[in-house]
Amino acid sequence: MIYCLPERLKRLRQSMHLSQKQLARLLRVDRSTISSYESSIRQPPLDTLSRIADVFGVSTDYLLGRASNLSFDIFDLTGEDTALLYNMASKLTEKNRRIRQLQEP
Repeated sequence: MIYCLPERLKRLRQSMHLSQKQLARLLRVDRSTISSYESSIRQPPLDTLSRIADVFGVSTDYLLGRASNLSFDIFDLTGEDTALLYNMASKLTEKNRRIRQLQEP
């Protein structure tokens, strides 16, 4: 039994504001199949598990509970895309540092 999958699948689906029907369409399965995955009635076959990971940009290890972070694979990104991501992360880090400084007594 894959214990983390139901909770993580539902949380990811809701975070992207997808209905079960919309996700089912993306995965090429019935809506009832998504419902059964989220309620632990059924487990997805490996090919469907891989498609779920692709749709949400997470690893299958995350879906299965073998990893706890939502890291993503940057290997398929262009150098320009990777640079933009690092630049954005740097700016967010700096912004958060300034906010923490303002909150200090």
